[in-house]
Amino acid sequence: MTQEDGALDSLVRKRIRALRVAQGLSLEELAGRAHLSQSTLSRIESGHRRLALDQLVTLARALDTTLDQLVENAAEDVVITPMTHGPGTLTWPMKADPSFSIMRRRLTAARTEDPAKLRAHPGREWFVVLSGTAVLTLANRTYRIEKNHAAEFPTMLPHAITPERGPCDILFIFDRQARRGHRDTDDQVD
Repeated sequence: MTQEDGALDSLVRKRIRALRVAQGLSLEELAGRAHLSQSTLSRIESGHRRLALDQLVTLARALDTTLDQLVENAAEDVVITPMTHGPGTLTWPMKADPSFSIMRRRLTAARTEDPAKLRAHPGREWFVVLSGTAVLTLANRTYRIEKNHAAEFPTMLPHAITPERGPCDILFIFDRQARRGHRDTDDQVD
């Protein structure tokens, strides 16, 4: 066993124990769910028993996770470098779940709230205001979103987000469909 294999082995054992404890399960309860003896599970967690693929599969199911998540070794991918998309926009791609995108955007200029200029596209958006105050226009309703407050809405509603007075920093989370709706206009959020 290489040093890297040994580190992954240790990580998987720690992960099994951490998931068990986080779910409030005793050794006996998890062993019962995974169809293992309590002593076998104890030896797996402590490193005194070899990890077998069939046991990992049943443990993953018993812990309500996947085998991939149980054995993944993504320690090298902890830091995500942002990509720049136009002035004031940073995007962080989600490696663990590519169905979402995170974007930080600094809004500086209010645009007209002409209903004909509101955008609609498939998907959902969630955002939190980091500084300033944002004005969210959804169809014919307007909402003030202040610092540390958030909003979530289906993007099929015609919408626009503008700063109230002065600059406004916002952290957005888009699902895959909403991100596609913004791809053509990365120089403006909505």
